[in-house]
Amino acid sequence: MNTVADPERLTPWLDRHVPELGNGPLVIDQIHNGTSNVVLTLDRGSGTQMILRRPPAVPPPGSEKAVLREARVLTALNDTAVPHPYCFAVCADADVIGAPFYVMERVAGWSATLQDGRILHPAPFDTMPSEYGIGFTMVDALVALANLDWRAIGLEGFGKPDNFLVRQVDRWESQIKSYPSLYGSEWREIPGFAYARDWLRANVPDDFRAGVIHGDVGTPNAIFAHDRPARLNALIDWELSTIGDPLIDLAWFTGRMRDERRPDFVYEDALYNAGNFPTRQELARYYAAGTGRDMANFDFYCVLAAFKCGCILEYKVAQSSAGLMSTETGKLFDKLVHGDFARAEGLWRARG
Repeated sequence: MNTVADPERLTPWLDRHVPELGNGPLVIDQIHNGTSNVVLTLDRGSGTQMILRRPPAVPPPGSEKAVLREARVLTALNDTAVPHPYCFAVCADADVIGAPFYVMERVAGWSATLQDGRILHPAPFDTMPSEYGIGFTMVDALVALANLDWRAIGLEGFGKPDNFLVRQVDRWESQIKSYPSLYGSEWREIPGFAYARDWLRANVPDDFRAGVIHGDVGTPNAIFAHDRPARLNALIDWELSTIGDPLIDLAWFTGRMRDERRPDFVYEDALYNAGNFPTRQELARYYAAGTGRDMANFDFYCVLAAFKCGCILEYKVAQSSAGLMSTETGKLFDKLVHGDFARAEGLWRARG
């Protein structure tokens, strides 16, 4: 018996809720068994496979709620212009397979990989002009997302947009300062952390516009068509999605890309092949043209994204120092964390 989805119990539910999958014998294969989600393929011989996502057999705190939140946003995105896996059905009843789950489209295509701190795209999408086009097709998806009427698609109450930007610094500072007690590590003062924190608190923009945010935009969380030019089939992994300021998604995606104010400078911790990608400002102008957003305060979002990233990734350093992760992993993430806070401070200082 499949320990994460018993075919005999799942089949009747699929018959009722996902007739699009067919009515043949159900074959289940596990393609991912992570700490936050288990990903299964479902096949009933119709020529169409689907994906089932559920928490692991021993779920970490909050994982069941996270699965249902992701299912809610994917369902809301059905029939919108945002490229995403179509969500066919959701089950909140843990009695069916032992945990809440949802069934979504299996999207064809390729995704980027993360290796040694770099994001890699497969040939021929790792060269010009294909890699240059990847940046714009990703921003096309962010434009579509930012232009959604989130209340009209049923996402009222999905997040807390009131004072969203004001709350962000406290949110991420609280997280980074929780690591010593969580992992038995020591708090360390990281250059740039305090400077960026204080500047962010003092410079919150007053033109906040609420919308759906993905929360972790990058080509490893995207599926692209196999044919050229680069074309995005779907953004995936929506578990960090909420209602906030969509400019954060753009800032997160472009954070380590080239800056036209320093045309010859490339970040040491650049995730993408910077020379093949558009500049941060090129993508910001493209985003502005598609959304009508004023980009005068975009640097604030770039600093916030870098600050947030540093606060999140520090947990890997804390785990390493506590002996819960390898020394090599700790060194890699230490470099990324220092790079994030240095970038956050540098952006503000560059403004004079």
